[in-house]
Amino acid sequence: MKQIALSLSLAGLAFIMTAIWGGPLLRILRHYKIGKIIRVEEPGHHGVKMGTPTMGGVMFIFPVLLFSGLLNAVALIGVPSSGVGRSVLVPMAVMLGFAVLGAIDDWEGIRGKRKGEGMRARTKFIFQVALALATAYVLKYKMEVPELYFPGLFFEIKLGWWYVPIAAFIIVAESNAINFTDGLDGLAGLIAATAIAAFGGIALMQEQIYLARFCFILVGALFGFLWFNVHPAELFMGDTGSLSLGAVLAVISLMTGQWLMLLVIGIIPLSEMLSVVIQIGYFKWTRGKRFFKMAPIHLHFELLGWSETQVVQRFWLIGLMAALIGIGLSQV
Repeated sequence: MKQIALSLSLAGLAFIMTAIWGGPLLRILRHYKIGKIIRVEEPGHHGVKMGTPTMGGVMFIFPVLLFSGLLNAVALIGVPSSGVGRSVLVPMAVMLGFAVLGAIDDWEGIRGKRKGEGMRARTKFIFQVALALATAYVLKYKMEVPELYFPGLFFEIKLGWWYVPIAAFIIVAESNAINFTDGLDGLAGLIAATAIAAFGGIALMQEQIYLARFCFILVGALFGFLWFNVHPAELFMGDTGSLSLGAVLAVISLMTGQWLMLLVIGIIPLSEMLSVVIQIGYFKWTRGKRFFKMAPIHLHFELLGWSETQVVQRFWLIGLMAALIGIGLSQV
C-alpha cells in the first residue's frame, strides 16, 4: 500500500511541476513561432489549428527525465544497495532518444528544407530501427528482463535470440502507432496516459517498484500536458512527444514481460496503425479506391459526423475499458 500511495503522490507532483512550467514554455513556442502546419488533405475544420505551437512533448519529457533522475539519483550513480533503480535508465534513455528524433522531424517540417513534410519517412524509420535494436539488445542481454508471460501460464516463455527482433519491432510499431493516434486535441495524451498507468499497475504487482514510479511520474506529467492540450488545444506534442511516448510504452511493456497485453491495452493505437496499413494496401490493390473515408481511423469517424470531442471521449472510453481488461488478463 505504501508503494501505491507513493506512486500516486509522485504522479501528483509531476502534474503540478508540468502545469507550472507549461505556461512559460507555451509563451516561448509562440514567441519563436514554432507552429503546426496543417496538411491540405486533413478535414477542413482542422485549418483553424494552423500555427498552434507544436513540439510540446518537451513539456512532459523534461519533468519526467528530471524528476525520475533526481528520485533515482542514488541508484543511478552506482550505490550497490539501490542498484535496481538503474532499471529506469532504459525507459529514460529511450524517451530521450526518440524525443530527439521526433524533434528533428518536427523542426524539419517547420523550418527545414522539407517544410510541411518533415524528415523523409525512410530516414526516420532507419533511425527508429537502430534505436529499437539497441534497446532490445540491452533489455535481453544487459537487464535480462522477462521475455514473455502468456495469460494462463505461470512461467516465463523464453524466446532466445528471436527476442531482439521481436522487441525491436514492438518498439518501432508502438512508436508509430502513438504517432498516428496524435491527430486530435488530447487524444494521444489520454490514450498513452491510460495505457502507461495500466502497465504501471502491472509493474507494481510484479514489485518492479522503480519502473512503476517512472510510469506514474509520466502519467502525472501527461496530465499536466493535457491541461494545455485538451480541446481547443493551446499546443500539440508533435513527433517530439508522440514518437517518444510510443517507444516508452513499448519498453515498459517489454520490461514487465506482458507485452502481449499491448494488443488489448493499446487497442486504440493498434487500430490507428492498422487503419493506415489497410488504407494504403486497399488503395494500391484497388488502384485508387479507399477503404476508410480517411486514415488514421479517427479522421474517418470525424468525416462520419462525429465531433472532435466525441471521437476523443469515445476512443478514450474504449482505451480505459481495454486497460482494465488488460490488467485483469495479465493476472490470470
